Amino acid sequence: MLTPESAIQIMDGHEKNPMATLPAQTRSRDRSRRWRSVFLDLFAFLLLLCGLTWLMATGTEALGYHWQWYRIPRFILTSGPDGLSPGPILKGLLVTVQIVSVSMVLFLAIGLATALLRLSRSVLARWVARVYLEIIRNTPLLIQLFFVYFVLSPVLGIDRFTSGVLALSLFEGAYASEIFRASIRSVPESQHDAADALGLSRFETLRWVVFPQAARVALPPLTGQMVALVKDSALVSTIAIYDLTMQGQVIIAETYLTFETWSTIAVIYLVMTLSLTLLSEALMRRQQSWAEGLEGARP
Repeated sequence: MLTPESAIQIMDGHEKNPMATLPAQTRSRDRSRRWRSVFLDLFAFLLLLCGLTWLMATGTEALGYHWQWYRIPRFILTSGPDGLSPGPILKGLLVTVQIVSVSMVLFLAIGLATALLRLSRSVLARWVARVYLEIIRNTPLLIQLFFVYFVLSPVLGIDRFTSGVLALSLFEGAYASEIFRASIRSVPESQHDAADALGLSRFETLRWVVFPQAARVALPPLTGQMVALVKDSALVSTIAIYDLTMQGQVIIAETYLTFETWSTIAVIYLVMTLSLTLLSEALMRRQQSWAEGLEGARP
């Protein structure tokens, strides 16, 4: 039977407990299981990829289509007397990155402002935010894009790039506002009471107490919203913005390389969204290690 004295000796290292080796064994088993799971997942993915490749090959062969992948690189980089220069696909990618970057900053700002309006004590502010949310979330993005470009653009005197960014920012900001609002409300009320007891103002409470805790909750769903922004940005091609999707349509109209062009563009979009996901996971791991470090530093 384990007595308090023997427990103290174990904690002090004077006595070896055979059960102390179990965590290391458990970690080893978990590590081997993870590696087996990774290899099985990789094998399944390769098997699925081979199946899809075979299906595409047989399908295009039945259609009499001949793959011409060797023609795609010149649409990414073109060589001329001055050396290499961006091709249509790379130019479209740069436009897409610009649209996504500006829209990402704007939709985060719009989402946070709308969430604060929803949480405001002012009835007018809550109703303004509610009307905005109901309009944006209950109408299609394509209709909003057309409305901004064909109705608001002539009135406000903005170009098509700004119209596309504005429509995307308003649409994604409506969904981001609910993420921010839920994250802020997830902070316990005791944190607000403690801030009030310390004499912090409402702004200082939000900045130093609420926002740092809400950020950990908001980061994963916000990553999904950023991925949705990248995919939704393809709709700006409908108002003749020469982004990645529009450049693909132009290439297909000129060369009839339908399968090769859309496959290349799909891979580029996939790389963009996966990069965002991996960046978010790295930030979450860093945030978690920072929080654990703070916990360990407590007396």
